[in-house]
Amino acid sequence: MTDLSAVETPPLGALARLTQRKTALVGLVIIALVVSGAVFAPWVAPFDPNDQMFDGLTLEGAPMPPDGKFWMGTDLLGRDLFSRLLYGAQTSLIIGVVANGLALLIGTLVGITAGFFRGWIGGILMRFTDLMMAFPALLLAICLAAIFEPSLWIVALVIALVNWVQTARVIYTETSSLATRDFIAAERTLGASTSRILFRHILPHLLPTIIVWGTLGISTTVLLEATLSFLGIGVQPPTASWGNIIFENQTYFQSAPWLVFIPGAAIILLALAFNLVGDALRDVLDPTQRGRD
Repeated sequence: MTDLSAVETPPLGALARLTQRKTALVGLVIIALVVSGAVFAPWVAPFDPNDQMFDGLTLEGAPMPPDGKFWMGTDLLGRDLFSRLLYGAQTSLIIGVVANGLALLIGTLVGITAGFFRGWIGGILMRFTDLMMAFPALLLAICLAAIFEPSLWIVALVIALVNWVQTARVIYTETSSLATRDFIAAERTLGASTSRILFRHILPHLLPTIIVWGTLGISTTVLLEATLSFLGIGVQPPTASWGNIIFENQTYFQSAPWLVFIPGAAIILLALAFNLVGDALRDVLDPTQRGRD
């Protein structure tokens, strides 16, 4: 008799395989720390992120180095860097999740529609996708951010509008392949509706790809948000953002290097963490990789 408790359901099996990968665990730990810091920032941060303290500057008016009171030093206005990093994590994660979620939604809709219906509908959608891919993403984001008044949600929308094309191309390729499979032809022969085929057969097969691209896309989004904020067209001060922390303090690069290196390291670590988890998910959810660990 089969022991049902030993049977792994696909989600639990994928989770178990994911936790067995050291690189994925490292990524998950980093993400958990950043998320915890962002969520509990109002209680964990020792100071208000916008509080300009009188003892936050030296007698010469320079930023304070890290010490017992200011764990990561202060910035050019005497604000606690550690507190601003915690609140900046909120900005990065909100934009990362919202912008990448919108990009994933747009790309999936365009890719499925073009790949399933094909013909002139697919041709128009994919030519538009190719046109968007021809523009450098950073240049297009700069143009859009310059047109609209920068804010948290505008920056998220701008990033989503330039990041959906890669997802659309991948989803289109997989949907086109699935649409020609025998089980789809059998469903059509049996009179299955378009919505049933899409939601009961096509979409479930695409979920692993969507999950992987959703994870990997957050790292790209975090980097792009930091770049826009560093250029001064992203999230505007006094709202804390890892990118605008570097932008505000770049003139102190030599005299107070921690103001640049610490937020820069935070950006790199968070992007690396999502890449590590995304790569591990790709291997775990790919049936061809099972048994090769």
